[in-house]
Amino acid sequence: MTFDDFNLGKTGDGLLPVVIQDATTLKVLMLGYMDRAAFDKTLAEGRVTFFSRTRQTLWTKGETSGNFLTVKAMYPDCDGDTLLIMADPAGPTCHRGTTACFDTPEDEGFIRTLARVIRGRHEQMPDGSYTTRLFIKGPKAIAKKVGEEAVEAALEATDGNTGRFLYETADLTYHLLVLMEAMGCRLEDLERELALRHR
Repeated sequence: MTFDDFNLGKTGDGLLPVVIQDATTLKVLMLGYMDRAAFDKTLAEGRVTFFSRTRQTLWTKGETSGNFLTVKAMYPDCDGDTLLIMADPAGPTCHRGTTACFDTPEDEGFIRTLARVIRGRHEQMPDGSYTTRLFIKGPKAIAKKVGEEAVEAALEATDGNTGRFLYETADLTYHLLVLMEAMGCRLEDLERELALRHR
């Protein structure tokens, strides 16, 4: 595939619209544009590079944030005037810190919001925060707490107590998110692992 394979005669500016989709979750992440140089750089480096229409220059997604988009596959559409790139995102795609630039309902569930809050606590380590205290104790202590909460949730399930089960599962989920942060893992990493197993 080359840039000349695309039919850009009707676009006027000679730019190729590019839709970025998460190769694992299939979530649509963003829309950008490429000129020939951006397209060739993307092919050569395996990381998505766009042409910025506002700055009139090339920019590799993630060059500032570190949240690169690693190319997994590229597909032209049926008319040859748009490109779909299946990519592996290294972190949030949007500059707002969200998974995607589109605010679709499934984009920001509370678990993701909570994971972001936990990440913020880890970065700032505010005094008086329970989460801060957990990070100070370290992964072994956090892992022990995860084990305790898992047992409590299992016991409530065994007793058939749905309300208490949900309560304990919420505790388990929170502590597991803290442990994931302490281990340098993100929800996206967990989704990717689950998707690989599903295949």
